[in-house]
Amino acid sequence: MKRSFTLIELMLVVIIIGALVAMVMPRLTGRGEQARVTAAKADIESNIATALKMYELDNGTFPTTEEGLDALLTKPSSAKNWQGPYLEKKPIDPWGRPYQYKCPGQYRADYDLYSLGRDGIVSADDVKNWD
Repeated sequence: MKRSFTLIELMLVVIIIGALVAMVMPRLTGRGEQARVTAAKADIESNIATALKMYELDNGTFPTTEEGLDALLTKPSSAKNWQGPYLEKKPIDPWGRPYQYKCPGQYRADYDLYSLGRDGIVSADDVKNWD
């Protein structure tokens, strides 16, 4: 005699799996974007900021806006005591775009460093080094 599952048993399993998915999915949605924002904050407030401070200690000033963050990878002509590279690779935000850099900054005296966030334009979702 062959043993198999009945239609009711299969439907019960599908209903249980559906209920589990319904409980777990709301907790997972939105976490990817939250992780990207956290990674961008870490880059801006720690990783790139440390490289910029090291550059400034070696050369007496931060890179100009024109030199940008590329000055952390290759020696610009204005750098007198460049000891880099200060970063291993070009800083790209979690959304796949380069970080924005301005020196002197519009919002901070030393420099402005920010990511344009998910939408890629200046808006409320930007991650920046000023409040």
